[in-house]
Amino acid sequence: MPEPVKKPASAFIKKPKTSDVVAGGVAVFEAETEKTGVKVKWQRNGIEITASEKYVIKSEGNKHSLTINNVGKDDDVTYAVIAGSSKVKFELKVKEPEKIEEVPPTESTPEPTVSNASIDAGSEPGSKNLVDAGSKVSEALPTEVQQEVPVDPIGIFVMRPQDGEVTVGGNITFTAKVAGESLLKKPSVKWFKGKWMDLGSKVGKHLQLHESYDRNNKVYIFEMHIIEAKTTYAGGYRCEASTKDKFDSCNFSLVVNEAPATADMDFRSAFRRASMVGGGRRMTGAFASADGHDEGRELDFSALLRKRSFLRSVHRNEAKTEAQPVDVWEILRNAPPSEYEKIAFQYGITDLRGMLKRLKRMKKEEKKSTAFVKRLDPAYQTDKGQKIKLMVELANPDDEVKWLKNGQEIQVSGSKYIFESLGNKRILTINHCSLADDAAYQCVVGEEKSFTELFVREPPILITHYLEDQVVMVGERVEFEIEVTEEGAAVKWEKDGVELTREEAFKYRFKKDGKKHYLIVNESTKEDNGHYKAKTNGGESVAELIVQEKKLEVYQSIADMTVKARDQAVFKCEVSDENVKGIWLKNGKEVIPNERIKISHIGRIHKLTIDDVTPEDEADYSFIPEGFAYNLSAHLRFLEIKIDFVPRQEPPKIHLDCLGQTPDTIIVVAGNKLRLDVPISGDPVPTVIWQKVNKNNDIVLISDKSTDPTGTCGDLDNDNKVLSDSEGRVRVEMYEDHCVFTIEGAEKEDEGVYRVTLKNPAGEDTADITVKVIDVPDPPEAPRITNVGEDNCTVLWQPPKYDGGQPVLGYILERKKKKSYRWMRLNFDLLKDMSYEAKRMIEGVMYEMRIYAVNSVGMSRPSPASQPFMPIAPPSEPTHFSIEEVSDTSVTLKWRPPERIGAGGLDGYNIEYCKEGSTEWIPALHGLIERTSVLVKDLVTGDKLHFRITAVNLAGASLPAITKEAITVREILQRPKIWLPRNLRQILMKKVGDTINIVVPFQGKPRPKVIWTKDGQPIDSKEVGIRNSNKDTILFIRKAERHHSGIYEVEVQIENMIDKVTITIQIMDKPGPPQNVKIVDVWGFNVALEWKPPQDDGNALITGYTVQKADKKTMEWYTVFDHYRRTNCVASDLIMGNEYYFRIFTENVCGLSENAATTKNSALIKKTGTDYKPPKYKEHDFSEAPKFTHPLSDRSVIAGYNATLSCAVRGSPKPKIFWFKNKMDLSGDAKYRMFSKHGVLTLEIRKPSPFDGGLYTCKAVNECGEAEIECRLDVRVPQ
Repeated sequence: MPEPVKKPASAFIKKPKTSDVVAGGVAVFEAETEKTGVKVKWQRNGIEITASEKYVIKSEGNKHSLTINNVGKDDDVTYAVIAGSSKVKFELKVKEPEKIEEVPPTESTPEPTVSNASIDAGSEPGSKNLVDAGSKVSEALPTEVQQEVPVDPIGIFVMRPQDGEVTVGGNITFTAKVAGESLLKKPSVKWFKGKWMDLGSKVGKHLQLHESYDRNNKVYIFEMHIIEAKTTYAGGYRCEASTKDKFDSCNFSLVVNEAPATADMDFRSAFRRASMVGGGRRMTGAFASADGHDEGRELDFSALLRKRSFLRSVHRNEAKTEAQPVDVWEILRNAPPSEYEKIAFQYGITDLRGMLKRLKRMKKEEKKSTAFVKRLDPAYQTDKGQKIKLMVELANPDDEVKWLKNGQEIQVSGSKYIFESLGNKRILTINHCSLADDAAYQCVVGEEKSFTELFVREPPILITHYLEDQVVMVGERVEFEIEVTEEGAAVKWEKDGVELTREEAFKYRFKKDGKKHYLIVNESTKEDNGHYKAKTNGGESVAELIVQEKKLEVYQSIADMTVKARDQAVFKCEVSDENVKGIWLKNGKEVIPNERIKISHIGRIHKLTIDDVTPEDEADYSFIPEGFAYNLSAHLRFLEIKIDFVPRQEPPKIHLDCLGQTPDTIIVVAGNKLRLDVPISGDPVPTVIWQKVNKNNDIVLISDKSTDPTGTCGDLDNDNKVLSDSEGRVRVEMYEDHCVFTIEGAEKEDEGVYRVTLKNPAGEDTADITVKVIDVPDPPEAPRITNVGEDNCTVLWQPPKYDGGQPVLGYILERKKKKSYRWMRLNFDLLKDMSYEAKRMIEGVMYEMRIYAVNSVGMSRPSPASQPFMPIAPPSEPTHFSIEEVSDTSVTLKWRPPERIGAGGLDGYNIEYCKEGSTEWIPALHGLIERTSVLVKDLVTGDKLHFRITAVNLAGASLPAITKEAITVREILQRPKIWLPRNLRQILMKKVGDTINIVVPFQGKPRPKVIWTKDGQPIDSKEVGIRNSNKDTILFIRKAERHHSGIYEVEVQIENMIDKVTITIQIMDKPGPPQNVKIVDVWGFNVALEWKPPQDDGNALITGYTVQKADKKTMEWYTVFDHYRRTNCVASDLIMGNEYYFRIFTENVCGLSENAATTKNSALIKKTGTDYKPPKYKEHDFSEAPKFTHPLSDRSVIAGYNATLSCAVRGSPKPKIFWFKNKMDLSGDAKYRMFSKHGVLTLEIRKPSPFDGGLYTCKAVNECGEAEIECRLDVRVPQ
């Protein structure tokens, strides 16, 4: 067949596009050709454009551009660019410039500059006009006056957003600029608040995002407008800009100041709950979406609880997974503060600070209620469609209860709400919970309320119909489809792990139709190759897209032919794609079908049939497939046969050579029609006999007729039966000057030697014609799969049993997922070998393979599918393989799981050892183990062994992890060492009755001897329990008593090596009552008391006293002072005529003393007479210089935790207190807080660092003198 000539479909690889330009501006159109040196023409309304000042035409290599200067309204027409036979049209749309009010410049006024954060403070009159005027001035500046755009040498920002400040209710704008001169497409810019909150989904009344492009400076401008700012909008923000190969981000902050207080201001609004949308649905985030038909409100954190985690199956698309809901509130309650940020990242919490504030409020102890015995829990959560019960217990069973939802009373309506009363229990049942039930609820009893919140979780969205792999050609439309369990579900699409978004060029389009979701790729390119993933909150599905260059194979081309008058000419070709259309040309002009000329397209076969050929039909015929650079050509030659009649006898003659063909062998494709014209001559007209010679030289008579206009026919079987013309598939047609041998739909049985014999009285002539029928090969046998790896395998196959009569040119391989019906072609060039390595498969998915054989006729039917197989690979080697402990007969090994396990999972580990110098590896254990540590026993002391471990799964064993050096089986002597915990290095203080459990870890080999002593004496094992192990020792006291206080010493001993530490335990109890309480003096309405400290302080420091009084008539005690530190006081404001007793309790860290010391005598407040003359006393001078009654103590604290320094001072008048650090005054430093209460002075240091260590001084000054005291503070960094 002739080799097809390839021509490019289009001369352009980059085409100019329609653009919009403002009148007076400059328009630039660019194009790129496939080859350099191609002559390019530009046209305007069909007229060629010549270069001038108006039109600038440039050509550099394969790049061509047209620049139109000073664009006017008359330039709004259609343009075109021509290269060879390719022509591309585009338009220029001219827009009228916007009218701008000019601001006359003033000499004294400096050149205006516009900040990137323009503030419109609604609370300040006139500020809005100033901002608007400033924006107009910036717009009115001509291009030449504007500053040159700076180039950022680090990132891609030309101008970054700056910090801003705004008043509550005001507006502010942040601006970012990105250089676009070197970018092929618009960059992607995202705005964030805090670490994770994407503001793109919060656009609404209070937040707007705008973007524009400055064509003069070639700069992209991105703006974020905050409207009617609130205090919750303050904080840190981030702007991220990314292109195809660059990424940059910048941080900025917003400060929101409180507005001045006014008389009409409603302070209650600051404490209101977040706004409701619809039926009690709260808005989520700091900015409400514009689709919510409501303005944005305060931050609401209820949506943060709707996050959930799911256990996903190892097989990606093979099994659906069930969602396990997670109670984030419960996790945060039980987690230490150091884990908060990790939990927030794991469960997608976008505003951790707000949740922690609410969590802190929930943890506060509620005041003791008189109406409620048991209140509502702080929060409830349930799944959508389920029911929930809210229950309280009342102190009075007869009280009436009201239930409120978002402040509105709940009324009885159908079966939605059910109110129950069981004794003192009140239950509200909410059936069939929906998202509208996600709200705040209250239970009201009289004046008391119990609050809670109900969070309704949406069910996980599962995928019911998964993605399927696709193979397309460049430029074709690709459509991925999945089906989920619920309409309107959120589906995220990813390509090779990167989330897909709607770009400016609409490369990807997302479509929803009920439960079905579509990803549409318009005009696919080679860059679209990859794995596409659809993700929901309940599962994911992966499929592969392969985009191939359009390639058309010609299985059978058209051939030249010679046809006589009134005969039929048939041109036939076969191509690889049955959907390809084409046109037929005659001498370069398209052939128009009519009654005599017919064009047909059936499957892959295209035919041009010409009936009753005439001399005008002689020409060059071509077939051009649509969309491909192919041109299949052939020539039709018209043959005129002239017969001269001679009145004499002429022997018969077969003129096969006149056709210009070798008559030895004729090849015909199975199923096609074979027509053989045999010119004959002879006078008189000879008799024609057609015969088929079998392999055993038998002759089958086909026809034995003299020349006759009506032909005869016969069947090619062993019978001599002559069939009629309409019945036979094989027939012979007789004419005066030639005979026609025809086989309709050639078959394999039609192969053989055909003999034609001419006879007349003048002689005889014979010719043999060999007919060979060729066909597509038989399908090969099912391929075999070997060497299966993580994402690849080797496919082996055998040649087909029958090659169709033509050599096999190659093979085509296809694969599919077992549960799919779509086969995907793996090669577009024929495979010559009998094996192929298939790659880019998904691990853990079942696949099947099949093979096609191809010869010059075409492609065989597919082979049977191979046995299903799963790409799977052994895991990687175990990590961190090490020796943990060695004894005389055993070795303890430990390791960590492999970094990559794969879809095959992990069955276990295999441990082996080998003696040094040997190559034989001996199994250490029988079978596999699942643990990551093992004790290998029964080893020979002194042997030097190498150990190795392999991880095993379905695909086999991994590479081994081997010890670096040989291990000698002998216990190593290790010096004893006690690792005393940090909390035991200080005095361990416990209350009487507490449980004491002290764990002291240590090291040492062999196992050391542990000895405990208390105050130098052995410990009584009946009162104190001690347990020792190889690594630690534990001291346990079930119920601590005062006599357990003391200094405990732990000693660890190995032979003559000893290590010991001391632990001080202090058991505290409530103190005893004060001593010698007496009434010192009574005057007016005052009584002076005095006492001495208690004899028993409870083994703890006395923190104060509680003084109470009681009237002798009622003997009801009332507190006068609590937490009082001195041993004397004055009780004032007593009632005249009453007689009082006083009692005093002692207080320490364990609480008040059980008994109180009471005054023996009572104090009578006498009534004053009418003529009472108070005695005259000499005024006593109470002045006293400052004096410290409790000193400062040296302290050692840990960095990062608040620390306090305390002391006590007295003096009259009250002294003024100053604190110094290294002689520097600390009064103005916000890091320090100073307190003074009842003469106790405290200095609090917030989160100290090593820099805060030093000498601290407290100085007290009054008019009588001064005093100072010092201490040293050491700040340690935790190890």
